Amino acid sequence: MASQNPGRHAGPWGVITVLLVLLALAVAFSVIGWETAGVGPAQVSNSGFIAMALGIIATLALGIGLMALMFHGNRRGH
Repeated sequence: MASQNPGRHAGPWGVITVLLVLLALAVAFSVIGWETAGVGPAQVSNSGFIAMALGIIATLALGIGLMALMFHGNRRGH
């Protein structure tokens, strides 16, 4: 019978907590870096927003496509 070590299994809530703390630290680091650089508010044109949206969509499509290929290959035994 395998013994369970409670220190090695954080569970889903522990993982979620750690990820949320890391996200908060990344956001705080970004905000502090932006403010100390003295950049000020960003002024983005409509073309900039369109380019950003297209970049986000293309990145998501690439990621989803690669994950689908990985799962498909795994099922087919490749």
